[in-house]
Amino acid sequence: MDGPEEPEGLAVTARDLGLRGPRGWAFRGVSFDAGPGSLVAVEGPSGSGRTALLLALTGRMRTTEGTARVGPARLPKQAAAVRRLAGLAHVPGVTDLDPALTVGEHLRERALLERRFGGPLRELLRPRAAGASGPTPPGAGGRAAEAGRRIDAALAAAGLDPRTLPKGVRTAVRDLGRLEALRLSVALALIGRPRLLGVDDTDLKLPDAERAEAWALLRTVAASGTTVVTVCSEAPEDALVVSTVSTAPPAGTPHGDREDREGPADPEDGAGREDPGDGDEPDDHDDHDVQDDHDDEEAADALPATGRA
Repeated sequence: MDGPEEPEGLAVTARDLGLRGPRGWAFRGVSFDAGPGSLVAVEGPSGSGRTALLLALTGRMRTTEGTARVGPARLPKQAAAVRRLAGLAHVPGVTDLDPALTVGEHLRERALLERRFGGPLRELLRPRAAGASGPTPPGAGGRAAEAGRRIDAALAAAGLDPRTLPKGVRTAVRDLGRLEALRLSVALALIGRPRLLGVDDTDLKLPDAERAEAWALLRTVAASGTTVVTVCSEAPEDALVVSTVSTAPPAGTPHGDREDREGPADPEDGAGREDPGDGDEPDDHDDHDVQDDHDDEEAADALPATGRA
């Protein structure tokens, strides 16, 4: 039997998108068009609203102005529909890996959560129709075998081979390198077969060789059909670049200093928190990697509007 069918990517468009919080604008004036299966790089320095934009495009934060569309769903009105179509990986404070758990434990937990709550895997819960035609492949055994195939496919797509790890799937997350942790986080998101994948801090503190591998990984995911939106400090030439640096308010708008323009979304300002909805990754607040101060602040500022804090 062939592996699971690849998900069809979603087109993503934005028109003058902006998000304002109590300290000012996180981002403003963002416009772009990305076709299905695109690699979109949200580029800018730490603290420039990159994570807020990523969370907004995946339906986790409510924008203040402008419009966006993810496939057939409109933002911010249909954020719940976007959350069912989009997955997140490597977002500090949202999809943190537990350093005490092993790679295998993370994978099993994710598969169980998807089977219990995840829209993309709801078909795994449906009983097999009586008299269904077609032989069962050797070694296959219903939902558990299907979940195993999903895990294997996600690991392959993320380029993570457990056999190369010090203790295989029993390797603790604390013993993973930065690139290996990124691959695992991407694999966990891909188990749900999202049509849009959002990845934060793609190139954070990676040496040049590993940075190239990280971008190769995301290109592969995009080439398979899944649209990828990723946050980075420096985008590759072949990506569709969306900058958060040039999103300053128009002339005549009070904006203060840079920090004031990068404030978080505030429910009382119309940038309200979204219902976590379907497809969110398990939340764990133990930090594995030491983040830049600006990155920690940016992610922490985003949390109140994600519905996960």
